[in-house]
Amino acid sequence: MASKESEAVRRHWESAREPRDQLERSQADHRWAELTAEPDDVDYLAVPGRPALWIAPHGAATDRVLLCLHGGGYISGSRYSHRKMFAHLAKAVGARALVIDYSLAPERIHPVQVDEAVDTYRWLLDQGIAPEHIVFTGDSAGGGMSITTQLRARAAGLPLPAGALPFSPWIDFEAGGSTYDSNRDKDAFFHRDLVRGLARIFLGPDGSARDPFVNPTYGDLTGLGPIYVQAGGDEVLLDDARVLAEAAEQAGVDVRLDVFPQMQHTFQMAAGRAPEADDAIARMGQWGRKVLGL
Repeated sequence: MASKESEAVRRHWESAREPRDQLERSQADHRWAELTAEPDDVDYLAVPGRPALWIAPHGAATDRVLLCLHGGGYISGSRYSHRKMFAHLAKAVGARALVIDYSLAPERIHPVQVDEAVDTYRWLLDQGIAPEHIVFTGDSAGGGMSITTQLRARAAGLPLPAGALPFSPWIDFEAGGSTYDSNRDKDAFFHRDLVRGLARIFLGPDGSARDPFVNPTYGDLTGLGPIYVQAGGDEVLLDDARVLAEAAEQAGVDVRLDVFPQMQHTFQMAAGRAPEADDAIARMGQWGRKVLGL
């Protein structure tokens, strides 16, 4: 049975489904951030000239970095909505984290977002951080970007990072997974028409849902570092996680997939409050320490 603390995530998504006037993005970010407890012993530092925050847990390794890509369907979310959740993850790994803002749709559409993520990765490399000391991570749209950014970076001639930690990744912009049907009455917010609508906003009139920099399973995953995928058992996007893991495994990538029963999309946002979220973060931390050699 899901913990009573994890039910806050379900209530959050149920509330988001209720009709209401268009929320300002900052207000939506605030509601999202309320799910996460503030972690102790973490400093947040602005990055001059970049829309980003350094997350620096006390005592963390300074030469290992998590590049964090927030979710929000490409229309919402920010470094502020997700800073606390990524801080819990950075503490668990024992490394610094860099959480960035990227341009949002509909004002900016694909491929702007993935190109901005590649630019940030290039900037990290220019700061002297070795690629084998960087792990990409993200939730939902950011989870998909943790893989597509690698493909875009490789196409630009950049070295690949050590690995990726996508959770509840959104990669199927055609929303064809069977869990859209099997989990239809369990998912508190998402459904096929909603996801396809978000996809249209993000892709614009000329974008393709089968672009490998949108859905990485249409690209070449050969040679990528290890990938650890997490997903909630009750979310309609569960098949996105499964398909990503299967495609990576077929490409010879070292893959782990953990599905958490009765959990909603991005349930890890309840870090510091819900035992399931803390368990998920702890598992990611253990995996991340190993991949980063900590």
